[in-house]
Amino acid sequence: MKDIILLGSTGSVGGNVLDVVRRHPDRFRVKAIFSNENISLLAEQAEEFKPEVVALGNERLYSDLKGSAPEGARVLCGAESLELLAGEEPADMVFMAVSGTAALRPLVAALKAGRTIALASKEPVVSAGMIIRRLAEENSARILPVDSEHSAIMQCLTGRKMEEVRTLYITGTGGPLKDKKEEEFDSLSIDQVLAHPRWDMGRKITVDSATLMNKALEIIEARWLFEVPPEKIKVVIHPEAIIHSMVEFIDGTISASLFCPDMRFPILRALSYPAVVASDLPRVDFGAIRDLSFSEPDTKKFPALELAFEVLRTGGTMPAVLNGADEAAVKLFLDGRIKFTDIVKLVTEVIERHSTIDDPSLEDIMDSEKWAAEEVRRTC
Repeated sequence: MKDIILLGSTGSVGGNVLDVVRRHPDRFRVKAIFSNENISLLAEQAEEFKPEVVALGNERLYSDLKGSAPEGARVLCGAESLELLAGEEPADMVFMAVSGTAALRPLVAALKAGRTIALASKEPVVSAGMIIRRLAEENSARILPVDSEHSAIMQCLTGRKMEEVRTLYITGTGGPLKDKKEEEFDSLSIDQVLAHPRWDMGRKITVDSATLMNKALEIIEARWLFEVPPEKIKVVIHPEAIIHSMVEFIDGTISASLFCPDMRFPILRALSYPAVVASDLPRVDFGAIRDLSFSEPDTKKFPALELAFEVLRTGGTMPAVLNGADEAAVKLFLDGRIKFTDIVKLVTEVIERHSTIDDPSLEDIMDSEKWAAEEVRRTC
């Protein structure tokens, strides 16, 4: 039985984690749950899973949460409860499903505590990859990726040496706008952008999928998770979302990881690692597959991909600026304040104005993210 601390339980990933736990009650137990402010859903989850600790980021809702928590559960409130749960509460695994830059400090706390971390929050590794990598090595912490693409790469690399790797291929569906003409982008509604053809995800990540910024962030994440140089990472458009990533080895052979487009597969793999657990999740039906297609991404139509390689070449605080600027720009779009095409334009403008710190501290990383977000809002 594994005890799990779930940070971000009320988001789309958190909900899938709880569904996997629900399906395997003999293997996993939820020790603690955290949500920033969705108190009604958090209370429902606490009632069902009976965690020992229930935590909420919004301190103003403490009394409401206290009244709805299961009898005997400890109730925590405030942003600091994230770090406390990640770094101090005893458990077998910390599952990081907190979105955005808010995940950085609790991830650092978990790494310093030498935890096993299932990581669904890509933003911390994007912003502070070098620091995250160093902390993991210094404290013998283990990071298990939960993004379907990076989970697939991890599976393909099992038992292999990194010097045997020629190329990591990160696959992507192309997002909801793959077949839209570029001249239509200016008139897209929020609903059109959020209509992903394969995945049911949160609003921010779905917008990133539409700009292909999600793939850009995954390129940077892969560079640090697997310690490969950027030139060994490529993106391939694969609309069917059956192959979730591939690894080409120096002998010319390629390993691929296939599963139905369902986040519960990589979640189960991370929760059960290193074991492989039987599941009743939907299987790939090869008899029903009529096509597995692949193409190169259109970097003119989706310039975010080139930005990823640009910021990796620059290094330092530049990835943090990309991350902070994108988060702010996507929020402006979802609030109806800018057009879809303004997202990557704003991010690019802010990147061009940034003076990079080459060997940043954690504070430098967070300050750069904050500066980038403020620059986006100021420019808008």
